[in-house]
Amino acid sequence: MRSRSKAPQVKLLLRWIFRLVKRRRRLIAALLLCSAAAIAVNQLTPANQPVETALAASKDLPAGSTISASDMVLLKVPLAAIPQAALARPSQAIGQQLAGALRKGQILTDTSLLGQSLLTGTPAGSVAVPLRLSDAGTAKLVAPGQLVTVVLTNEDSTGRAENGTVLAASIPVLWSQTGAQTANGNSWLPGKEADGLVVVAASAEQSKTLAGASTRGKISLVLVSRS
Repeated sequence: MRSRSKAPQVKLLLRWIFRLVKRRRRLIAALLLCSAAAIAVNQLTPANQPVETALAASKDLPAGSTISASDMVLLKVPLAAIPQAALARPSQAIGQQLAGALRKGQILTDTSLLGQSLLTGTPAGSVAVPLRLSDAGTAKLVAPGQLVTVVLTNEDSTGRAENGTVLAASIPVLWSQTGAQTANGNSWLPGKEADGLVVVAASAEQSKTLAGASTRGKISLVLVSRS
């Protein structure tokens, strides 16, 4: 008798469950898909993946800015995701200038800083040569990595420009003043000293020609395609 009395209750419960599933089928399907995705991610993520501490930008930083302690944050990063020569201690970066802009969370490496690291990847014997362009606005059109041809132009006694002389062809820009001003006005060089300044990579022989070229005439750059 008891089993017979429970039968209608079971049928009512099953009907209620069926109606609930039918009304909420989209929600239930979405929850099942999310659960399956979570299980898949968990299975694909290696257990106990090794991590290391890396120095990263705590906010967007413009090129040429002087790095302070508040500009950096230490992150735990999977070992496989850490770039070569990544910085791991704030003391390695505090007081240094950025060679290029950094996005928030981007890891700092030795090539992120102005200095000898600017020459990383250049041919052996390359040197960094600063150039003062006659048109300061041109410096804002070039960015690190672009190839340029350096041209020297002289003027005759009447002030008319003579034919230009190529001092160095297809050499890479290492640093430019583009975006180098920080929010508080600090930059690699104070005041107008940085206006029109670019740094290029040159061979030892080219550097002899480029050194002091701005005192011999007007220096201009021609952008060169890599193709």
